[in-house]
Amino acid sequence: MAANRRPTLADVAREVGVSAKTVSRVLNEDGPASARTREQVLAAVAKLGFQPNLMARNIRVGGPDTTIGLVIPDLGNPFFGAVARSIEDTVRERGLTLLMGSSADDPERERALTDKFLARRVSILMVVPSVGADHSHLKSHRAAGLPVVFLDRPGSGLAADCVVSSNRTGAHDGVAHLIAHGHRRIGFIGDLPTTLHTRRERLAGYRAALEDAGIRPDRSLLTSAHDQHGASVATTRLLELKDPPTALFAGNNIVALGIVAELARSGRKDVAVVAFDDVPLAEALEPALTVVAQDPEEIGRTAAATALARLDGDRTRARTITVPTRLITRGSGELPVRAMQGV
Repeated sequence: MAANRRPTLADVAREVGVSAKTVSRVLNEDGPASARTREQVLAAVAKLGFQPNLMARNIRVGGPDTTIGLVIPDLGNPFFGAVARSIEDTVRERGLTLLMGSSADDPERERALTDKFLARRVSILMVVPSVGADHSHLKSHRAAGLPVVFLDRPGSGLAADCVVSSNRTGAHDGVAHLIAHGHRRIGFIGDLPTTLHTRRERLAGYRAALEDAGIRPDRSLLTSAHDQHGASVATTRLLELKDPPTALFAGNNIVALGIVAELARSGRKDVAVVAFDDVPLAEALEPALTVVAQDPEEIGRTAAATALARLDGDRTRARTITVPTRLITRGSGELPVRAMQGV
């Protein structure tokens, strides 16, 4: 085979010593083939770097030739909604249709959804991994040429493309911003323990910002919350400490809504707040909410472009692409410590 020529189905068949029809049956899963033959074919595919034309394959076998499967944890989270819209806008130009389902951050439900998408012969599979999910079952599909892209969090057990936000840097920037306005007692409210990649990275950024400023992290200022109610309770608990925080850092947008609601109910306008991820109507709050904004549209565009490049034959090593965050100052994160003195 010439060095500058893409490997073909016939090359794979020659490598294994079987017919091209047998190779096609294995890759398309549309006919009988022994476990040993299947293993040999997939090994040859990986060795030669063969990339099937998935669009042509689906047309040939009568499957849905224009579908992309996307698994997200929560259909109601605006962040993932924006990611999905951006993916859809990007792939529509190629005549592709987006199919989407929610895993509810349950690895078993995620596996069931991916299996359903694979059974429909999607041309691309995109997944926001659930905590504890194992993606090694996708190895044979990826080896057969299916583009697999992880979003927001890395997958486990599979080397595949991944598009994430700069979680650690973003959290560091947000906390450093509070420190720059004189705050030393800064509470963290978010999902704990940090088993999820995004949570772990944001907590690490929080701690790093304190350490860079010579502030020893105080465990009493770390409080776990998963939803708005939990964040409200956590806010009250922190502010009732003997030495309460003068500022709060919210680990995600859902938590931020609970913090803001509790501060409003208690009439507290003296506590500085920075949230990781933007929230709807953040500018309408009083004070307006300072956030470390992710760019879900860019995450979606980048993920879609990466998957389409794979579909077109890109065989480079799997890579992680980090999309930068942006600090947006609106008022809540700029409240100085001296504002507490009149309380």
